[in-house]
Amino acid sequence: MDKLGELESQSIYIIREAYYHYKKLAVLWSIGKDSTTLVTLVRKAFFGRVPFPALHIDTSYKFPEMYRFRDEYSKKWGLELVVTRNEAALAAGMKCDKKLECCNALKTEALKQAIAEHGFEALLLGIRRDEHGIRAKERYFSPRDEKFQWNYQDQPPELWDQYKSQAEERTHIRVHPLLGWTEVDIWRYLKRENVPITELYFSRNGKRYRSIGCTTCCNPIDSDAATIDEIIEELETTNTSERAGRAQDKENVYTMQKLRALGYM
Repeated sequence: MDKLGELESQSIYIIREAYYHYKKLAVLWSIGKDSTTLVTLVRKAFFGRVPFPALHIDTSYKFPEMYRFRDEYSKKWGLELVVTRNEAALAAGMKCDKKLECCNALKTEALKQAIAEHGFEALLLGIRRDEHGIRAKERYFSPRDEKFQWNYQDQPPELWDQYKSQAEERTHIRVHPLLGWTEVDIWRYLKRENVPITELYFSRNGKRYRSIGCTTCCNPIDSDAATIDEIIEELETTNTSERAGRAQDKENVYTMQKLRALGYM
């Protein structure tokens, strides 16, 4: 079995473990390459279907291309799409302005509201250890407390592929099936499986997005990579961080750590 086959097998095992232990489960779908890979793996794990909701946290500031992709493929893949927004914060005038407060209100608080409304015991997320230093501290099965906060200094050990898949009472679990994947692994898998992906990732007029989210927080990079093969070739030689174009990472070295400790994805 090659590397992609091993990664796929491990991820499917983790997905099925989560489904076995948690009956109120959802997969978080941001429409990006990683979460779309995760949805693909869930579909493969359950023979072409997703037997639980796909949750999209909508800040109302996403790219139009992302909304079009979400609406088209949620129908094609037969997803039970749950879209949630922090309507109170938006009504009060909260704007996506590249600050910790907007990420906390429009993403973290919206996620908490969705968990409370739908009673989700666990969420599948498409984060990877190589994305950001704070995400390297995560576990495949990562507990949050009753306020959905993450104590990154007190995580359960996961040795020899033994996962602590069952939560203690009054905790919520985040499950990370892609934790051991790299950015290049994702693109190679998308190519191998012929998975559709939003066109934002491909070069137009010498620019493309390497990481996507809200329009106000993402900047394109200089790139002529217009195909997956060209993106892979580009990634094999670049020294630039994947999330260098994401505003919240530039503001303060501790911003992501603060956000994730509060319950951010």
